[in-house]
Amino acid sequence: MRGILLLVGLIAAAIIGRIAWGIVPASGVFAGLKPKLIEQCRRVDIFPGTEDVTIDSELNIAFVSADDRRATFAGQPTQGGIYALKLDGTDSVTKVSPDLFGDFHPHGISLWRDDEGRKRLFVINHTLDNGDRVEIFDVGFRGMLIHVDSVAFPEMTSPNDVLGVGPRSFYVTNDRAFDGGFFGNVEAYLTLPLANVAYFDGAKGTIAARELAYANGINMSADGETVYASAFLGRTVTVYDRDIESGALTKRKTIRVNTGPDNIEVAADGGLWIGGHSKVFDFLKHVSDPLAVAPSHVIRVDPETGAHEDVLIDTGGAINASSVGAVWMDTLVVGAVFDGHVMVCPLTGQPD
Repeated sequence: MRGILLLVGLIAAAIIGRIAWGIVPASGVFAGLKPKLIEQCRRVDIFPGTEDVTIDSELNIAFVSADDRRATFAGQPTQGGIYALKLDGTDSVTKVSPDLFGDFHPHGISLWRDDEGRKRLFVINHTLDNGDRVEIFDVGFRGMLIHVDSVAFPEMTSPNDVLGVGPRSFYVTNDRAFDGGFFGNVEAYLTLPLANVAYFDGAKGTIAARELAYANGINMSADGETVYASAFLGRTVTVYDRDIESGALTKRKTIRVNTGPDNIEVAADGGLWIGGHSKVFDFLKHVSDPLAVAPSHVIRVDPETGAHEDVLIDTGGAINASSVGAVWMDTLVVGAVFDGHVMVCPLTGQPD
């Protein structure tokens, strides 16, 4: 009996140690945050849950993926949408996804262009009746979206973000291995690296990368040869070499960052701009209480050196729980998980 008790004690100590080793740094409980840039930003109202943003530099618009997650939590879902925010200083907003689309709850988005200038927008859609899908849209006049296809495949189990790499091929991050319950809690509280990246080649799916602690954002370099994936609980960005022909990913290195990284956008100079959640417990309070303030944090990462710098920090609730920071020229657009607006910020004197 004494041996059994000793074994149980050792297991309990190991679990507590793992939680302390993983959750304490992941939570950012000791992070010191000093507001930066936020006072120079202006608010643009769009629609609840401006979770992902990507910029079309040719049309000079920012596509914004928005879905009212709290309405869904409350059992009163409303149709989400993709919106186009003009970056000409007017802050004009237009809904560009079709109203008649139906069951549409968008999450991560990705803009793909071919050599002839054709554009497609890939969108994670968490439908309520037909499971998770990737919706593919042609980008038409002034950014209006024309639905082309819906794709689901067995390896796509809990999609968070998407990266379009061809007319019908893409990567998705599966953010967790278990959807709630006991094993879901074990995965989260022990920060287990069980999440992955899946690849759809236009016909079939495969698992392209593994061992991520809550996989989140994904993007790639302009030449298509390097893929970046963020691990929210790992507070890391993993850099992969990509075989363009097969889509295979080979891990090159891991970059540690000072926030829980969410979506990744790539600037014209190759820098990674990442919206993140520096204080996870504050974020969890905000999930259940819209009045609870969750800090917003946007960083810029040099993928070559791994150096990262704070670009925007908000601790006062101007925008809560930043999930993306998309940049073009001298403008930064910051979106959020639940808030119904984005912040548009000047980057004069900042790296672009």
